Amino acid sequence: MAEAAPGPTHPRLAERTTLRLGGPAARWVRASTEAELVAAVADADAAGEPVLLLGGGSNLVVADEGFAGTVVEVATRGVVPDVDAGGADAACGGVLVTVAAGEDWDGFVATAVDRGWVGVEALSGIPGSVGATPVQNVGAYGQEVAQTIASVRTYDRRDQQVRTLANADCDFSYRQSRFKAEPGRHVVLSVTFQLATGTLAAPVRYGELSRVLGVEAGQRAPLRAVREAVLGLRAGKGMVLDADDHDTWSAGSFFTNPVVDADALPEGAPAWEQPDGRVKTSAAWLIEHAGFGRGYGADVGTGRARLSSKHTLALTNRGEASTSDLLALARHVRDGVQERFGVRLVNEPVLLGCDLDPHHHEDDDA
Repeated sequence: MAEAAPGPTHPRLAERTTLRLGGPAARWVRASTEAELVAAVADADAAGEPVLLLGGGSNLVVADEGFAGTVVEVATRGVVPDVDAGGADAACGGVLVTVAAGEDWDGFVATAVDRGWVGVEALSGIPGSVGATPVQNVGAYGQEVAQTIASVRTYDRRDQQVRTLANADCDFSYRQSRFKAEPGRHVVLSVTFQLATGTLAAPVRYGELSRVLGVEAGQRAPLRAVREAVLGLRAGKGMVLDADDHDTWSAGSFFTNPVVDADALPEGAPAWEQPDGRVKTSAAWLIEHAGFGRGYGADVGTGRARLSSKHTLALTNRGEASTSDLLALARHVRDGVQERFGVRLVNEPVLLGCDLDPHHHEDDDA
């Protein structure tokens, strides 16, 4: 059975999120098997209790007051390939790997590189759990999980049944998915990846990464070299967790890169053409050119929440910040960019029990 922690020992969510922010939960259940995970969510739903599914806590901003519901800690484990061999000895058609939702994402990427499974190496160093990756369609350095996900096994809370959704049914797009579009409905139980096999990574499509590797765009490099290069790039931006470095006390990129009509693109801003005719631009460029440089925030609220000194997309807790401090900074930056460029930035992390607009209150059900 899933383990329910007694009330007095409930940790504050600040202890389990990468931002180190958030108050306590009313109830806490740890689910270490798929059956326990389904049962814990179904029981809370039957009792009419709000539910927070907690993996790595890396994409979550929790209110200072905490969560007046049940936290279900997803502690399932398992990485199961459909073939035994890896690397050059694997089947030429590649490998299907089914990964439990509670597995650590970067741990899985490290395993993939070690086994010669190709297609997720540029997603090295991203904190959080495997189950969270299809929700946001996690991506970085020219890769996103939608490119390699074959299917997602879920518990549908509305229909109260377990089902498997093929990639085409997940409605993936930039930082978007069916799971994100229907918040709270789908509990990810496991993710199955279709990965190529070999010693070379997928073609490198991201300019910054290709320069570090010394290859032309579209060329390939050794799997391990790509992983190490990505980890280095992320560390330089404060995007690899380090308990002693407050620049990593963040939820990663706080704002998504906006997609705008071509005629709304600010002069000089980067632009990547999209299939619908619009262009994607850089949130970091907009933030910096609106006057918010690295380390900004000393004069906003208490100054205990600031932009990372390494990367303007990361909003950081400098050690004693509250969620209110962080949201005040996020609101200040978002509104400043909109005033300067007419582009409204959208937060990437899930906001639980709190909101960037102080007079708006959303349902706590996660």
